[in-house]
Amino acid sequence: MADKITSRDINYSEWYNDLVLQSGLAEYAAVRGCMVIKPHGWAIWENMKSILDKMFKDTGHVNASFPLLIPKSFLEQEEGHAEGFAKECAVVTHYRLKTDPDRKGKLIVDNESKLEEELIIRPTSETIIWNCYKNWIQSYRDLPILINQWANVMRWEMRTRLFLRTSEFHWQEGHTAHATKEEAVEETVKMLNVYADFMENYMAVPVIKGVKTINERFAGAEDTYCVEALMQDGKALQMGTSHFLGQNFAKAFDVKFLSKEGKLEFAWATSWGVSTRMMGALIMAHSDDNGLIIPPKLAPLHVVIIPIYKNEEQLKTITEKADAIMKALKAKNISVKFDDSDQNKPGWKYAEYELKGVPVRIAMGMRDIENNTVEIARRDTKEKSVVSADGVDAYIENLLNDIQQNIYNKALSYRNNNLHEVNTWDEFQIQIEKGGFISAHWDGTGETEEKIKEETKATIRCIPLDAKEESGVCVYSGKPSERRVLFARAY
Repeated sequence: MADKITSRDINYSEWYNDLVLQSGLAEYAAVRGCMVIKPHGWAIWENMKSILDKMFKDTGHVNASFPLLIPKSFLEQEEGHAEGFAKECAVVTHYRLKTDPDRKGKLIVDNESKLEEELIIRPTSETIIWNCYKNWIQSYRDLPILINQWANVMRWEMRTRLFLRTSEFHWQEGHTAHATKEEAVEETVKMLNVYADFMENYMAVPVIKGVKTINERFAGAEDTYCVEALMQDGKALQMGTSHFLGQNFAKAFDVKFLSKEGKLEFAWATSWGVSTRMMGALIMAHSDDNGLIIPPKLAPLHVVIIPIYKNEEQLKTITEKADAIMKALKAKNISVKFDDSDQNKPGWKYAEYELKGVPVRIAMGMRDIENNTVEIARRDTKEKSVVSADGVDAYIENLLNDIQQNIYNKALSYRNNNLHEVNTWDEFQIQIEKGGFISAHWDGTGETEEKIKEETKATIRCIPLDAKEESGVCVYSGKPSERRVLFARAY
């Protein structure tokens, strides 16, 4: 319940963990760094998957599935990729256990089962997929290949946080191959825009689209595009990335094709992905001290009806009225639940559904039946209103749209009010302690980027795609700069 949730103002990190656990989204697993996503959390993730999957298919992509285990030699074939992921890899060295003859019931590794080549539990799938593409691509007629995979991956993390950073997580990873550089770059940007569309119009989270610096690029990419959002504590969160991989993986795996001109050329590649980290963003961008606030477009349950009654006869009367309302709501594809359980009182139920983030709550008692009304409470603003039971389905349909837009507007207002332009190092140091995005000039060098990070813990989140050319001087080095970039402390 909400009284077990630490206030955001007291400790934001504890508030987040309390909310994930108390609202039934997830819990810690027996394996360190892993989590169990519970039914309520998985239902939200399923909604995300369903919407994104349709968006991918609408842009010409198809789904496939590739192995969980990757030969270590594959990871070594692209130098930047190998260096970038080496410290995060979980390695399989044996394929069998045996009972310990000295300790009854204990299992030990059977050394005779040692693998000839060690296997990596996939941290990402570029290598295993491009090994497949070598056999799939012979001619320009085989291109483009537009494939997406829904999967779980493993990246060994020392410091974990539910949804935001776990050793095992769920995601989708798109992997495409193209005949030209222009097609691959177009694909990279297209998928970035798909992500931004989903995040703003479904998650109700405003994002900034941009390009990562060289230091922040995906291992093995020539360019990494990203979508960045601001959480309620003033920290940034990278919500998704889309990578232009150039011909790096094609060269590493010798993926060549015969062009229209009859020349043998290397294919051009992209990869792009979002993960259950978006669940963390959904929580931190919208929720409050009373629980989750879920945008209606992603809510597993849109409406809960709670009867207020003293006896079985009253419950029967209320149920008949509620059934008619539920039928009308379901006809509009609005999910609804009638909670007539007698284990808990209405007040407890109010708090429980508020905690779980159900967008709309309807209370119905005998006075409502007599007056042909219902009491409606919206989760986002906690406003209550008494409306006619006639046409309540249309009222709620409009209300859900209003709630969706209001949640977005609130997040957008917060983001815009916490995006600051600074021009001096003193201003930068003062503002970074207050949180938010900082728009400032940077001289373009990795050295300056690292020094700013060391001194302030702020990173360059992106070079915004809409950043205009603007002459200035770097806030740290004083050297010339052509445009502003976006800094923040981040998750």
